[in-house]
Amino acid sequence: MEKSNVHLKKYPTIAVCGLDCGLCPRFYTVGTSRCPGCAGPNFFAKHPSCSFITCCVKKNNLEVCAECSTFPCSKFKSNEEYQQLKESSSFPSSKKVMPNLIFIKDHGIEKFVEQQKVRMKLLKTMIEKFDDGRSRSFYCKAADLLNLINLEGSLDKATQRIKTDNIKLGDIKIKAKILKSILNEIALKEGVELVKKKR
Repeated sequence: MEKSNVHLKKYPTIAVCGLDCGLCPRFYTVGTSRCPGCAGPNFFAKHPSCSFITCCVKKNNLEVCAECSTFPCSKFKSNEEYQQLKESSSFPSSKKVMPNLIFIKDHGIEKFVEQQKVRMKLLKTMIEKFDDGRSRSFYCKAADLLNLINLEGSLDKATQRIKTDNIKLGDIKIKAKILKSILNEIALKEGVELVKKKR
């Protein structure tokens, strides 16, 4: 029987398949529904089987599929197909699967994790200082999909606007509204959909 606390991967914040686990709402959940990231502590108690982990990590002793000589194999969809997948608010965006893995293939996983840590730090700031109890998934999606420089700038802009408008630090609802408005403006310019359009 497989132990649930065995660490198979060095970087559980990036999934074998390319999902950005470190930017997922469930990674920041407190309690039993928290996900430890890909093959992180007690992962197999929550996710009993994963064909990507079986092939990549257990059979080939790799960290992510991008390190495999046969990447991309038949397990993967095309980037166009990933872009068309219906988004879930509970999981990281599949839109970055292929770009993440191609970046790792071209530049190495350490370089990817270095940039991911910056995104995770920005996301933690958003959650700690701007979460009104309903915005965590929105912030995770923004941290995952938006350009890193624009993402950094959005927090600076929100902080400045809060000071200029004399918003009280404890007024989380207004702070969240300000940051979300800035992030939506950036998303519109980048052609990224952070909020599902009403049909």
